[in-house]
Amino acid sequence: MTRSQRTAAFIASRLASVVLTIAGATLLLFLMVRLVPGDFTSVMLGPRATPELRAQITHDMGLDRSMVEQLWLFASRAATGNFGEDVVSHRPILDIVLDVIPNTLALAFSALALALVVGIPIGVIAALKPGSWLDSGLALLSISFITTPTLVVSVILFLIFAIGLHWLPVAGAGNPGDIMDRLRHLILPSVALALGWVGYISRLVRAALLDTLAELHVRTLRAYGVSEYRIVGLYALKLALVPVVSILGIGLGDLIGSSVVVEIIFARSGIGSLIFNSIAQRNYPVVQACVVFIVAFYIVANLVVDMINALLDPRIAVGRG
Repeated sequence: MTRSQRTAAFIASRLASVVLTIAGATLLLFLMVRLVPGDFTSVMLGPRATPELRAQITHDMGLDRSMVEQLWLFASRAATGNFGEDVVSHRPILDIVLDVIPNTLALAFSALALALVVGIPIGVIAALKPGSWLDSGLALLSISFITTPTLVVSVILFLIFAIGLHWLPVAGAGNPGDIMDRLRHLILPSVALALGWVGYISRLVRAALLDTLAELHVRTLRAYGVSEYRIVGLYALKLALVPVVSILGIGLGDLIGSSVVVEIIFARSGIGSLIFNSIAQRNYPVVQACVVFIVAFYIVANLVVDMINALLDPRIAVGRG
């Protein structure tokens, strides 16, 4: 097979695995929601939970049908992007999810960009001074970032910069018509979300760069008098960033999943806060739609990264295809 044929076969196999993975995750999600104890309608309606209203909500949500019928209805609707109508707001569930997804995506992408901009230089500096006090200090700082929970970081940033110093907005996503206001509202949540990945990326870059600098051809470049700046900046760093590119899909998926905590603390409208509020209301059709979107985005993001790596390095397609 030619290189293009191998790459095409690899991409086709990954697309097939994506479809199967999303289908399996959707089925698992459906079963998990149905196994949650408690009466959906009583929690949703509260004091208004009369027998008539419970029967109406049960019928509207399709809970009076058999499990097989409910699964088929959910799967067939989800395949076409139709998740039904919300029994609380009487709006299409897809519209509710699409209203908040841009806020979550803006938060996740800004956090990932921040993690790359800060984490890569820290990793490079640490790799250039291995075993020094600077390397040890940056290692301690990076590990602290990794091990500190997002919840703790969010609360600390909230109390210091929003409540204490009043430098940044306390809560919300900002005025939709004011870009600068939305950016100011994005600073604290994105920093809180990015901090753990700053530490992870810095350690990954340090390890990859040290391995690259220890290779024989790098030592040969030094023997020919090539400056350390050119070796690191024009050659070694490019190779060291390959593992970073490989984890971008995982990073985006993790950041979107972790956005639940950040969006709740900073009262941001997003898919994380929507899931939290829907669980509190036992509004499981909305929860199902949100989780399907998160799973699909996570899988597609990793697919895109795999495709990019396969195009850049044909050995990946040969090894996995």
